Amino acid sequence: MRVDRQCVLSGTVEQAIAAVRTPRLFRHISTPMITFTAVDPPTFPDTWSEGTYWVKLKLFGLIPFGRQAIVISLIPSDDAFVVRDNGYSGLIKTWDHRITISQKENGVHYRDTVDIDAGILTPLIWLYAQGFYWHRQRKWQALARDGYEAIS
Repeated sequence: MRVDRQCVLSGTVEQAIAAVRTPRLFRHISTPMITFTAVDPPTFPDTWSEGTYWVKLKLFGLIPFGRQAIVISLIPSDDAFVVRDNGYSGLIKTWDHRITISQKENGVHYRDTVDIDAGILTPLIWLYAQGFYWHRQRKWQALARDGYEAIS
């Protein structure tokens, strides 16, 4: 099943790209719906680079939800910045998340596209993901309005 959400951000494409490349922002915009703790490597880098990062998840910061691989890659594109997390866990076989950032006439266009496969639990995980990405994009918009101050 697919989640596809998009919004328009204030600021510049360069600011949005710099922000999306920081694990600190990733953790900020995900809280409180999901919290992440670095496992392997044991700390988050200052900036994401291509590779696999294992994390522990907690729903709403309280309910343990196992470990997940965050598998970062950059996707070449002529007209947008695209970063992919082709993640997975014991419960979720596929969590293929693409963030696309591009300049449009009305501002910076930000899009989350996520393909999810969790077997029989897919509809429940998809429903949670709908709310999670709505939450993330609201926080993205607030961060952009504030000039990304929360991650400075």
